[in-house]
Amino acid sequence: MENRKGLRSLIPTGMLAEAESSIQEVPLERVRPNRYQPRTQAREEGIEELAESIRTHGIIQPLIVRKRGTELELIAGERRLEAARRVGMQRVPVVVREANDQEMLELALVENLQREDINPIDAAEAYSRLVREFSMTQEQVAERVGKSRSAVTNSIRLLNLPPLMQDSIRQGRLEEGHGKILAGIDDERARLRLFRSIVRRGLSVRDASLLADKLTGLGRPAAKPGAITQLDPNTQDLEDRLRRTLSAQVKIKPKGKGGTVEVTYVDWKDLDRISWQLLGESEGGGIPA
Repeated sequence: MENRKGLRSLIPTGMLAEAESSIQEVPLERVRPNRYQPRTQAREEGIEELAESIRTHGIIQPLIVRKRGTELELIAGERRLEAARRVGMQRVPVVVREANDQEMLELALVENLQREDINPIDAAEAYSRLVREFSMTQEQVAERVGKSRSAVTNSIRLLNLPPLMQDSIRQGRLEEGHGKILAGIDDERARLRLFRSIVRRGLSVRDASLLADKLTGLGRPAAKPGAITQLDPNTQDLEDRLRRTLSAQVKIKPKGKGGTVEVTYVDWKDLDRISWQLLGESEGGGIPA
C-alpha cells in the first residue's frame, strides 16, 4: 500500500505549529492563483457544492499562501478560493508561509492527490515538471508526494501518448488503466486500433489488455494437440493483474506442478522500469545500457 502523505508532512513541525497559530484574514482580491497549480480543470459540481458549504459555514480550513511583493500567492486551496469568489466573500482566512517554487508545485500536487480529484494526465505533467524543472529523480518525486516509484514512472509514461488519447484520459472517457496499456504499445497503428476499440466498444481495462495482446502479436501461441488451451480463472486473474501492475505483456505458462512466467519488455529502458517494480526501490540499481 502506498504511503499517502498530506500537506502536514511537507511542513516542518515547528513551522506548522507557528503557522496554525497565525491564521489571519486578508482581502480576497490580494490572493493570486498558484502559477504551479497542476490541475487544469476542476469538476464544476464539486466547486458548486463547496460554494454552498462555504455560504453556510464559511471557510473552515484556511488557504496557504506565500508573500510575493505586496500580494499573496496561493500555495494550496484553489477550490476554496474559487468557491469563496462565487459566494461573494470579501475576506478569506490564510496562513502565510515561506515556500520556494519547487515547494509550491509539491504542495499543490499533494493537496490535489489527497483529494483524488486531479486527472491522471495533470498528475503526470506535474510529476514530469518536478523532474524537468527541479532536477529531481523519479524516486525523489515519489518520496515527496507519498507515492511508489513505479506509480510515478507509469504515470509519466502517459505523456508519451498522442494528444487525442491524453485528452480522452483527461476528460474521463478513458481510465488511467487504459492509458497505461496504450502507453505500452510501440506500434502506432496497433495503438490507434486499440484506442478506437476502447472508445467505440466501451472496453474494460481487462478486455483492453486482452485485445492489446492480439493486436501486438503477443497473445498465447497456438496450443499443441491435447494441451490445455485456457488458464484456470484464478491464474488468469493473476496474469491480468500482473499485466496491469507492470504495464507490460505477461504470460503465465503452467507445466505440471510448476511453470514459467514471461514478461516482455520493448527496450532497455522498459526493462529498467519493470526491474524497479519487481525488485522494489530499495534494491533497484538500474539496468546498464
